[in-house]
Amino acid sequence: MAGGLVALLDDIAAMAKLAAASVDDVAAAAGRASAKAAGVVVDDTAVTPRYVQGLTPDRELPIIKRIALGSLRNKLLIITPAALLLSQFVPWLLTPILMLGGTYLCYEGAEKVWEKVAGHEHAEEEVQAGDPDHEKRVTTGAIRTDFILSAEIMVIALNEVSDEPFVSRAVILVVVAVLITVLVYGVVGLIVKMDDIGLHLAGRESGTARTVGRGMVSGMPKLLSALSTIGIVAMLWVGGHILLVGVDELGWHTLYDWVHHAEEAVGGGALGWCVNTLASAVIGLVVGALVVALVTLVKRLRTPKGAGAASAH
Repeated sequence: MAGGLVALLDDIAAMAKLAAASVDDVAAAAGRASAKAAGVVVDDTAVTPRYVQGLTPDRELPIIKRIALGSLRNKLLIITPAALLLSQFVPWLLTPILMLGGTYLCYEGAEKVWEKVAGHEHAEEEVQAGDPDHEKRVTTGAIRTDFILSAEIMVIALNEVSDEPFVSRAVILVVVAVLITVLVYGVVGLIVKMDDIGLHLAGRESGTARTVGRGMVSGMPKLLSALSTIGIVAMLWVGGHILLVGVDELGWHTLYDWVHHAEEAVGGGALGWCVNTLASAVIGLVVGALVVALVTLVKRLRTPKGAGAASAH
């Protein structure tokens, strides 16, 4: 009886070690997958703060929370199951679908560039400021853009663990989804509330704290403005890179080869990365501009004659 109990305990200990090893393997794989997607994570972090610009301070964190929950819901309920099923049964569909999302990012980025160049941005913000549905539109737009970036993150993570069994892949992607969402929106929340932290420090007795606080308060508008610009560039960069890699995977290697040769010409490394990033952004801007022109043309063709003149009056 005692021998049987000892054997049972040994079996339980062996199973516990195996489970611990499996957890360690999943954690390590999730860490590798998250690190591989780090570039898109940075882009996601840069894109999001521009959506809360113009909102009152008391509404910033609630809006970010809603966007974060929408992002997590997209990752767990839509992107991860779809990516797993596609990779299991029709893996060739992943690239075209991802390219459609990349084209949308290019369109959104190019549209923002056009607004800045044409000077339409401020007029649009004034209309939105008095609109009771503005928060809903902001949240919807942010979640829609995040959906594309999240899809890119999850596909990169999936490619990194493609050799794992199906169940392990699913667990790893869930871990990555939660980890990335908490990281991105935790940082975004901290960024947009830095001015409040600065105000708190500015009211402290310490001269150093007051100086740092005043610096944070005065610097936050510039930081948010810079992040807004970085976010637009990030959409063009990520969208263009998705298209660049996508056409190569679909069999048209010329464009990717040109960029790769340009990377090698500057010696690779950081300079090579800059060349790739610049090329991706240019591709994103060109594709996005074409889509913006096409969408604008379709809207004009669908607008009844005389409607523009009537709206002007």
